[in-house]
Amino acid sequence: MSFELIGKLIEKFDTTKITDSFQKREFVLETSDDQSGRTFTEHIKFQLTQDRCNLLDDFNINDNMKVSFNIRGRKWEKEGRVNYFTNLEAWKIEALGQGSATPAEKEEIPKTPFPQSADEDDDLPF
Repeated sequence: MSFELIGKLIEKFDTTKITDSFQKREFVLETSDDQSGRTFTEHIKFQLTQDRCNLLDDFNINDNMKVSFNIRGRKWEKEGRVNYFTNLEAWKIEALGQGSATPAEKEEIPKTPFPQSADEDDDLPF
């Protein structure tokens, strides 16, 4: 399943070589959503892997972009301990213009694509 998110690039990191056959590059997108007169700002970290690491080369901090990505999850076990990791793996980045988003662009920003279950509490502590 593929997702898309529109936001502003606020951080980009250098490519890191993890092993001889694997490399990754991370970056952070800032999004904001106005709900009931309040603005909620989110900072979402993505990763690019392998030959896609260069997709970020032509982008600068504060550039507006649309990121197409997949959600990847991994199980990790060591010495009887189990942990789970989730990565947002970007596979396409599109430029949307420079500087901060205009009000018209903000209206077009898609809502978070994750459905809430009926038993989730809408009043989160953060």
